[in-house]
Amino acid sequence: MKYSFKNDYSELCHPALLEALLKASTEQNTGYGLDKHTENAKYLIKDKLESDNCDIHFVTGGTQANASVISHILRPYEAVLACSSGHINVYETGAIEATGHKVYTAAGIDGKLTTADIEAALAYHQDEHMVKIGMVYISQSTEIGTVYSFAELKALYELCKEKQLYLYIDGARLSSGLAASDVEFNQLKELCDVMYIGGTKIGMLSGEAIVIFNDQLKSYFRYHIKNKGAMLAKGYVLGIQFEAAFNDNLYFEMGQHENELAHFLSNELKELGIPLLSESPTNQIFPIFTKEQVEKLQKDYAFEIWEPVDDKIAIRFVTSWATTKEVCEELIEDIKVVIS
Repeated sequence: MKYSFKNDYSELCHPALLEALLKASTEQNTGYGLDKHTENAKYLIKDKLESDNCDIHFVTGGTQANASVISHILRPYEAVLACSSGHINVYETGAIEATGHKVYTAAGIDGKLTTADIEAALAYHQDEHMVKIGMVYISQSTEIGTVYSFAELKALYELCKEKQLYLYIDGARLSSGLAASDVEFNQLKELCDVMYIGGTKIGMLSGEAIVIFNDQLKSYFRYHIKNKGAMLAKGYVLGIQFEAAFNDNLYFEMGQHENELAHFLSNELKELGIPLLSESPTNQIFPIFTKEQVEKLQKDYAFEIWEPVDDKIAIRFVTSWATTKEVCEELIEDIKVVIS
C-alpha cells in the first residue's frame, strides 16, 4: 500500500507533541488531571478562548466525551436531538442510548441541523408521554465535512436558549472546522453551552478537551467523568499534549494544513471530471468512481467506502496533519491512470 487516506488518526503523534511527552517521560506528576501540565494546558486554552469563566476537563476519546457530557446534562426523561448523520447516532454503537437517553434525529441539510429541525422536533414532542428534547447536538466540522457558519451557530444557539435547550458542539475535527469557517475560536464561548476540542483526530496520541461554558452544568462533572470510566489515571499524558499544541498556534496550523491538501485534491479531481458527493471545505472529500475504478485504487490506497451513488460508489479521502503534498500528487497521477 502506498498511503492511507482512510482517516486522520492513522499516524501516532505530531513530533512536537511526542517531543513534549519524551521530555516529561521521567517526571513524577500527580494523577487524574491534577498536574502542572494539565493546569497550564487549561490556562493556554482559556487564554485563546479569551474566557476565564469556563471549566475544562480532559478525556481520552470522543465517545467518552459525548457519553459523559450528554448523560451528565440530561434528565432521565430527556433526549438529545442530532442530525441523522451525527456521530452519536451512527458511529458510537448506542453509547448514548446505553446511558438511558434517546437520540432523536432530523435529516438536516448537508449534515447540519437547522432551526426548523429544532422547531419540528419540539412540536412533535409535546407532552409527558414522549421523551422531552433537552439538548441539541451538532458537529463542527460535520461527519460529511461541512461546517456551520457563525450566523448559523448563532441562530441555533439563540433558539436553544429561547426554548431552554442546551447546545453541545462535538469538536472531534474542530481544528479543521475552524480553518474552513468564519467562526473564530474565541467566539465559541458565545455560541454554545458546552463543547469539546478534538485532539485524537488532529495529531495527538489521544485526548479531547471538554469545555463547559454554562455555569449550571459545571458542578460535580469530575464525579461524572469518573463514574463513566472516562477519567485517566495518567491524566498528564493528555495535559502535556494539549499544553504543547496550544502553547503556540500548532493546533490551528494542523487543521489549516490538512484542509489545504484536501482542497488541492478536490480541485485536481474536478479538473479530471470526477464528481464529488458534496462540496466539503474541510479535510474530508467524497469523490465518486465506478466499482472497477475503486477496486483498482484499493490496490495502492486505503480509504472508506462511503455510499452507493446510482451505479457508482462514493468513497472518502481524509487528509491529516501528516499528509504531504507529494503523496497527494502521486494519488492524482495514479487516478489519471485508473480512469484513462
